[in-house]
Amino acid sequence: MTMKLVSPGEAAANSNDIPAEAGEEFVRIGEMAKKYGVTLRTLRFYEDKGLLNPKRDGSTRLYTRRDKARLKLILLGRKVGFSLRDVKQMMDLYDPTGSNTKQLRLALDKSEKQLARLQKQRTLIEDAINELSNSMTVVRQMLTERAAPQASAAG
Repeated sequence: MTMKLVSPGEAAANSNDIPAEAGEEFVRIGEMAKKYGVTLRTLRFYEDKGLLNPKRDGSTRLYTRRDKARLKLILLGRKVGFSLRDVKQMMDLYDPTGSNTKQLRLALDKSEKQLARLQKQRTLIEDAINELSNSMTVVRQMLTERAAPQASAAG
């Protein structure tokens, strides 16, 4: 049987059952929300969806370094247009003791599909911008033509 040695930092990043003596810094929900620019409701929602798993001290949520890393990944995923389901699927495949090739392949596959969607959206947006710009040019010309006769009539 082989055993992989895991650094204390790596162990801390992948477990929420770490005693305070291990040097783990816990962050309360308000600090977490402020630091990452999200609402308390958002953090609770992510917890309900199984994306975050803060430690509990009574009713107080205490977020670990692992939770912070997961929140960064969630926010990055959302920024580039992944669904929360996609983000969770990719994060849940993480294995701190494995090679994570399945996770990496899934992330690459989803990323390639999302990039294609974003490029298609960009094309549609560029077309809409061109149409709007052309329409504005026509409206400006119409305003100029209509203002010119009034200016000569007033003179």
